[in-house]
Amino acid sequence: MRKFLFNGAVISALFSGIAAVRATRSGPRDWRLALLWVSWAASTAIAIGNVRDNAEHAD
Repeated sequence: MRKFLFNGAVISALFSGIAAVRATRSGPRDWRLALLWVSWAASTAIAIGNVRDNAEHAD
């Protein structure tokens, strides 16, 4: 679990998720909001995948 919490990419994805929630609450609902959530999901998946790959190769 610690490898996920201290990884820079995962921390960045967490903060971008917070920004996405704030944009959803206050901003207009249009195609850019949907694109924001899609890009957040993709970056989070990539960050988690990179941490898992690094953990497998470290063994």
